[in-house]
Amino acid sequence: MRNSLGALLAIGLAGLQFMAVLAVVFSSYVTSERALLDHARDLLSDVGTNTIEHSRGFLSPARGAAELSARLAQDRVIASDVPELLEQLLFQQLQLAPQFAGVYHGSEDGEFVYVMRADASAPGPFRTKIIRVKGDTRSTELIWRDDDFNVIERRFDPDDTYDPRTRPWYKRARAQLTTIWTDPYIFFSSQQPGITLASPVMDGTDTVRGIVGVDIEISAISDFLARLRIGSTGRALIIHQNGDVIAHPNKELLKTKDADGTLRFVDITQFEDPIAQAAFSGLKADGTVPTPKETLSQFTYGGETYVSVIMPPISEHLPWTIAAYALESDFTEVIKENRLQNIWIAAVVAVVTGLFGLALANYIYRPVRAFAVRSALIAQGEVDPSEPSPKTYEELDNANRTLMQQIARRRETEMEFGQTFALSSRGMAQMDAGSGRFLRVNHKFCEITGYSEAELEQMTFADLADPADPPFLLPAADTGATPREINHEMRCLRHDGSAIWTMVNAILSFNQEGRPLHFVLTMDDISHAKRAEEQIAELSKDLSNLSRDNTMGQMAAGLAHELNQPLTAIAQNADSALFAIDQMAGADPELRHTLEEIADQSMRAGEIIKALRGFIRRDEGMKTAFDLGELVQQTRRLVMAEARVAGVAVISEIGALPAVSANRIQIAQVLVNLMRNAIEAVAEGAGEVKQVRVQAQVEGNRVTVSVADTGPGVDPEITLFSEFETTKVNGMGLGLSICKSIIEANGGALWHTPAPDGGAAFHFTVALA
Repeated sequence: MRNSLGALLAIGLAGLQFMAVLAVVFSSYVTSERALLDHARDLLSDVGTNTIEHSRGFLSPARGAAELSARLAQDRVIASDVPELLEQLLFQQLQLAPQFAGVYHGSEDGEFVYVMRADASAPGPFRTKIIRVKGDTRSTELIWRDDDFNVIERRFDPDDTYDPRTRPWYKRARAQLTTIWTDPYIFFSSQQPGITLASPVMDGTDTVRGIVGVDIEISAISDFLARLRIGSTGRALIIHQNGDVIAHPNKELLKTKDADGTLRFVDITQFEDPIAQAAFSGLKADGTVPTPKETLSQFTYGGETYVSVIMPPISEHLPWTIAAYALESDFTEVIKENRLQNIWIAAVVAVVTGLFGLALANYIYRPVRAFAVRSALIAQGEVDPSEPSPKTYEELDNANRTLMQQIARRRETEMEFGQTFALSSRGMAQMDAGSGRFLRVNHKFCEITGYSEAELEQMTFADLADPADPPFLLPAADTGATPREINHEMRCLRHDGSAIWTMVNAILSFNQEGRPLHFVLTMDDISHAKRAEEQIAELSKDLSNLSRDNTMGQMAAGLAHELNQPLTAIAQNADSALFAIDQMAGADPELRHTLEEIADQSMRAGEIIKALRGFIRRDEGMKTAFDLGELVQQTRRLVMAEARVAGVAVISEIGALPAVSANRIQIAQVLVNLMRNAIEAVAEGAGEVKQVRVQAQVEGNRVTVSVADTGPGVDPEITLFSEFETTKVNGMGLGLSICKSIIEANGGALWHTPAPDGGAAFHFTVALA
């Protein structure tokens, strides 16, 4: 029966643990005074660090809220000149952060919106103050609301003279053009300590539209300090750079009244915590508290020794110093009393367990040593691995079998990887991590590049790059910033000199020590996809030009037609008036001259209109034979971005079609217009199924293309294909008219039918080539 190595080692390690305890306790006999004092200081340092992090976490939402509100107003997401919308935004910010006492916005013209928490005696939990300024007229409205933003009471205050532009927070933020923090002060309304943060709302780079401010009560920081337990008498406090104590476990000590009844903070030199005053009043040497690094020290008060810590300021914007003190005996008294007794107990236990552990270790190690000797002999070839292994522990025997299995599996994995590498349908290569030289390539990689395996093994990755392009090199593997995966599109030169577009993916492999081994690279030939993208980009450009020309031409033709009729009527009326004058005796010559001038100018305007119509008459363009199915797929890709935004699926059901004869760009324009109209109709509808379906079928010597949607259909009161008639707010009413003109110019027809499942379906025909 084999023994359990784990159980025996557990017993042996227990003996070693006792020996370690003996060493620690014995060394503490000599160094405990210093170590315990350092421990006390570390605890105070942790208290200071926790207080800093708590204060930052407490105040950081205010900065985020102020700057977010400022950006929203600056970017005009929220109209800062609409008090009602601005009040809603500030109300939401106030609800999200319980430490906020109030949130407000003051503008350059003196307008002001202030949302604050009201006291218990107010009509509602929230109060809004809105100051409106219209020219020389000023009004102040007070609104009380509940938690759901419902109005409880509102009234006007005609005696209010508050102007935000005169307040220190407004002046500082406007002057510095950045987010500022005020010095802590006692709020007038709640008589609680607090601080104000203000952030400018910019209009351009150097013009201020207003200031967003946040009032934050910092009493919660004192509550946090009160919950800290630092021995029996230890305390932590926060001192502003001017010497004011702004946070302390006893909040009643923070405030004092001036002769005029104004509340202010108490200076550290006058603070009523005598231990804190003794420890930290010396900081205010020149009227301000300095900004030192973390300082640990000792001091004596009332015959007792204390330890203290002074932390550096929280930040440049919050020059607050965290200070803490504690009675030294709180940390050391109990440990000192038990120290000698623990040393004697540990010494006795250490001696006994040490002797036992020594014997046990020798017993445990004996079979391990025999196993190690056998492994060394097998490695030297002096012992056959198939011979029975010596008696050893069950865990070692299991480990040996597992190791053999892992070696076999690793060999299988390496073989499978080699087969995958060689037979992969993608080009694959291994490259040296330092030089980029190819170590190994598969057949597909050779096929893509046109080089043989032997030729590639003499080349580096940089040799494949097209010299006409900016150089792309794999990063040096010995840099600390080396990425583990790289994806890049690049042009490569094949062996025959032709350039191809490739997608390269490279992964850097590392050994167990973290040193780079080699790059594993995959390469795909994407030349066909690149050509397709270029064709689609060219098609989009042509469609843009064609759409502009057709729209302007159609609009000009419609205007010419509409203007020609009144001009003809003017000329005929002028001729009739001239004829009537000729029949009258003693007609005024000036009147006859005026009528002749009207007739001549109307005829001149008619000639201009006639010339304009001749100028804007469209060229039918060159008709060519092309693949209609391919054109449908390309135009579908042009509208896919709009379809995704609208949540509409564009489905193409185009099978194999014979070539058609028409102006390819004009037919593409018709397809894009019809698809976009269908997408907009489906997006505006309330149906659950949002689809646009494009179909085509051969009918005789023509191909009929249908674009059907699941939208609300066409309004029966609309006259389709008429100029200047549209249902869109910003539409010109020329889209379908242009489409109809294009199709007819190409020898086809365009018509509309209701879709079988609701919606609209537009059909047009194109002649076969």
